[in-house]
Amino acid sequence: MKPVKRKIRRHYGLTAKQVAVRSKRPWYYRWVLGACILAAGYGLAFWQYAAGGKSLAEKYKLTTLENQNLHTKVIQIERQLQIEQAAKTNLNQELNQVQDENIKMKEDLLFYKNLMAKKIK
Repeated sequence: MKPVKRKIRRHYGLTAKQVAVRSKRPWYYRWVLGACILAAGYGLAFWQYAAGGKSLAEKYKLTTLENQNLHTKVIQIERQLQIEQAAKTNLNQELNQVQDENIKMKEDLLFYKNLMAKKIK
């Protein structure tokens, strides 16, 4: 029994001989396989480029039109913003003028009240 165990240990254990496995294919098969893969990749890339070429030009035209539309919208919005800012500054100036007039009228009213109070006494 011991000799069988030793043979098994030698064959499958840590001390077993290491074996290298190599393919038996000739070198020209590798070259042919590599050339086939390269040709298939090139064909796939060319097919995608040829199929997408027309749509790319159309996409370019659509994006340029969309860009122009967005540019005109931006210009319109900027103009509206400038108008709103100008209106805001005008309203602020008018509000300041009205407040100044209101303060002057209150001062005049207080002055006349004081005059009337002095005449009554």
